Amino acid sequence: MTSTAAVLSPSRGTVINRPPVNPWNIALTSFNSPPRSGCFREAESALGLNNAVSQYQVGPNGIPDYARHAHCCRCATLSGSPATIEAMPKIITVAAAKGGVGKTTLAYEVACLLDAPLVDLDWDEGGATRRWGYRHEERVRSSLLDALENGRVPTPLAGHGRKPDLIAGHPDFASQQPDPEDMAELLTKWAAAWGRPYVVVDTHPGAAHAGHGAMLAASVVVVPVILATNELNALEGTLKEVPDYPLLLILNKVPRAVPRPELRRLRRLVEVSQTQVGPVVPFCRSLETRKRHSAVTSEEPVPAVARDVVAGLRKVADAVRSYTRD
Repeated sequence: MTSTAAVLSPSRGTVINRPPVNPWNIALTSFNSPPRSGCFREAESALGLNNAVSQYQVGPNGIPDYARHAHCCRCATLSGSPATIEAMPKIITVAAAKGGVGKTTLAYEVACLLDAPLVDLDWDEGGATRRWGYRHEERVRSSLLDALENGRVPTPLAGHGRKPDLIAGHPDFASQQPDPEDMAELLTKWAAAWGRPYVVVDTHPGAAHAGHGAMLAASVVVVPVILATNELNALEGTLKEVPDYPLLLILNKVPRAVPRPELRRLRRLVEVSQTQVGPVVPFCRSLETRKRHSAVTSEEPVPAVARDVVAGLRKVADAVRSYTRD
């Protein structure tokens, strides 16, 4: 006989009794996708991701409701008809308290999948701007810094479908970043002017003023999670610092051999914070040393060594769409 346990419900902040089910299998078994192999399948097995999740409702177009949020700081302040709110651009902020968790790669690929401009608020050289192929030292001006100075809406650089359109970051942004409220207002203004369904914002590790502003403006804050001690320490601090933000945790770079103690610790953090958990993205060694500027999710056919990680990234994009529908 199957016992019951308190697990996360699709609505944020609610605990209900159901047969015990791993929250990660919601993200991986509710979508129709080709069979996964290699490290992804093994990671699924280690995480207990092979069980069916028929208890969770499926919304329009077959998209499950597991990622919907019941509370959004920015959306709660909006007025107007549901149709007006639905038509507003959705800001997707990717944030992490610690570097090295795959934040920039996640932002880059999700932006490409959503056909969204990518606003790079990370001023380090290893960010999305450098990966895109943009070199600030070869440019006379910076559209990001100019927009802060003159108040005009910056024009994204075109990625032509192979990489996301980009508002390039700049090292000087570290000393010129606005206060959180001002940054949130600017991002909302830019998103409305661009008229695109989604805007993705990559932030500096630890967020800082501009990063916190991007979180204030966000319909969803995507937080990549690594199963390692220091990274989980940082995540615990984040969950305590911003408990009311619309967070979506993405278990990222999942190795072939999943560290069980860290997985149990993450489960406890999720249960206590009642934070939504999205799809799993497996570790892919070739992605760590990738030199191409194009997004790996834009390549056709998908390289064989990247099929599992691309499948995971596409599910993350689907989860973001589902999360921001309300």
